[in-house]
Amino acid sequence: MGSLYSEYLNPNKVQEHYNYTKETLETQETTSRQVASAFIVILCCAIVVENLLVLIAVARNSKFHSAMYLFLGNLAASDLLAGVAFVANTLLSGSVTLRLTPVQWFAREGSAFITLSASVFSLLAIAIERHVAIAKVKLYGSDKSCRMLLLIGASWLISLVLGGLPILGWNCLGHLEACSTVLPLYAKHYVLCVVTIFSIILLAIVALYVRIYCVVRSSHADVAGPQTLALLKTVTIVLGVFIVCWLPAFSILLLDYACPVHSCPILYKAHYFFAFATLNSLLNPVIYTWRSRDLRREVPGRCSAGGRGGGARTEADGTPGHHLLPLRSSSSLERGMHMPTSPTFLEGNTVV
Repeated sequence: MGSLYSEYLNPNKVQEHYNYTKETLETQETTSRQVASAFIVILCCAIVVENLLVLIAVARNSKFHSAMYLFLGNLAASDLLAGVAFVANTLLSGSVTLRLTPVQWFAREGSAFITLSASVFSLLAIAIERHVAIAKVKLYGSDKSCRMLLLIGASWLISLVLGGLPILGWNCLGHLEACSTVLPLYAKHYVLCVVTIFSIILLAIVALYVRIYCVVRSSHADVAGPQTLALLKTVTIVLGVFIVCWLPAFSILLLDYACPVHSCPILYKAHYFFAFATLNSLLNPVIYTWRSRDLRREVPGRCSAGGRGGGARTEADGTPGHHLLPLRSSSSLERGMHMPTSPTFLEGNTVV
């Protein structure tokens, strides 16, 4: 074990692994590579700004201090950090890669894995919260808000562990034949483990939203109106975008595990698949928060008025707005459950 960790500062180890797994080493900073890198950096800056605005809105307006919006804030935080990590990853790629030590390489790739994992776990937490709200099971009472905080903390802890396993020793240093082609210092079995965990999360999210869909469809006929259809539309968008963004990356990693070295040329284009997956962090605020009328008013207000839009808002029907008691309701769905007809009624200020 000591000899393994002694390799972490070896400046020649990264090049050794890349020479073994890659057919050619792209060390030249061509115009096309520079344009692609600039585009990715601009995209990630948009991710950071977009999610930062959502975080400011959630933090400064007490109306958003309910469990659902705090989950959305956690999602925005993980997506924001994913954007920062991907900028660092892009700037440290290309010719810079071969000058990194293994510990620097692990930090570069691990930070991206941690933040993207946290984003995925946040999506799972939101799906659980929405299922709880539909099922009318209150987990987030005013005296039990620690459960929500524990769920958020657990998502980050698991992400840290998952992303940190290679630097803790689950890597292929000293075992070139076990190395991934896409991530040349990562062991193939680690890559398979990550893909399996993410696939299980995807299936769990699908199962939860299918359950929500069944509950909505089984509701009374008098609630099968615009609110119900809006919920079903949101579920469809959530599942569709998540699958579209992440399935190519999962597929390329599975192919990486199955292919012997130098046998699958498409693996050398894997960075395009990961860049595409990052789009999920750009789209999450649109899908999960922009469909809320309150946030649609709040976030642009932060941009144009420098925070003047942060007070209590009036509802869409013109009635006075109200402040939610912190962490008392499970979500905007649950807030509408005081209606006697069905738990699928939605409050006027949101369509999620």
